[in-house]
Amino acid sequence: MLVILFTGLFGFWEDMQAETSILRLKVVYNNAPFDPNLTTSWGFSCLIEGMEKTILFDTGGNGRILFANMKRMHIDPMSVGMVFLSHIHADHTGGLEYFLKQNPHITVCLPESFPVSFQKAIRSGGAFVKAVGSPMRIFDKVYSSGEMGDWIREQALVLETSNGLVIITGCAHPGIVNIVRKAREHFKDDVYLVMGGFHLGGKANAQIQEVIHSLKELGVKKVAPSHCTGEKAMVLFRENWGENFLEGGAGAIIEVAR
Repeated sequence: MLVILFTGLFGFWEDMQAETSILRLKVVYNNAPFDPNLTTSWGFSCLIEGMEKTILFDTGGNGRILFANMKRMHIDPMSVGMVFLSHIHADHTGGLEYFLKQNPHITVCLPESFPVSFQKAIRSGGAFVKAVGSPMRIFDKVYSSGEMGDWIREQALVLETSNGLVIITGCAHPGIVNIVRKAREHFKDDVYLVMGGFHLGGKANAQIQEVIHSLKELGVKKVAPSHCTGEKAMVLFRENWGENFLEGGAGAIIEVAR
């Protein structure tokens, strides 16, 4: 009887270990479609589960759409322990006010160049602001790339996994190649996955191919572009990465071994 009980507990523990060893990236807001049950709208937001805290990367442009999509994906907004904002544009921060009204006592990690008034508004609701300048450890295996760019200042989220780095970008205004190169050099690791907006909409084929060539040279294993990447660029990325091209539209879920 004890042996059976022990075996059962051991099996349960193995299942729990397997569950907690998975990193899940859930795209909850995007203008690029994937799951027809979700509402698409211009902007981006991605939930990261499996690290020390659940992170909401950007908040899309509309809080009500964000919450409706989270509900359809069976995500409890109260499970979020940190909001990570990539840059100041409203299609990435527009849902924040609505979100903080529902879940106010969390940390909002943002570039230090954000207006003082924006940061004060966050604090006034009871949230804590973590302002980022240089590359920074947020918590275990979770980092900010630090602010990058001269015109639009932006940070990317960098996650350490057993397969290599996972890099999530909002719009990649400083250049997706620059972001990946900096992360690879700073963290001294291979890049497993790059996902989010690559800001290639409207670019010529030759420019897009140059970006693809550079990312290939940097050893990027998988890509999941969406949002502001542009349809033409999405087609070319799909052609060049083949089975390592992952869907990143609204409702997509990507799992990575932690």
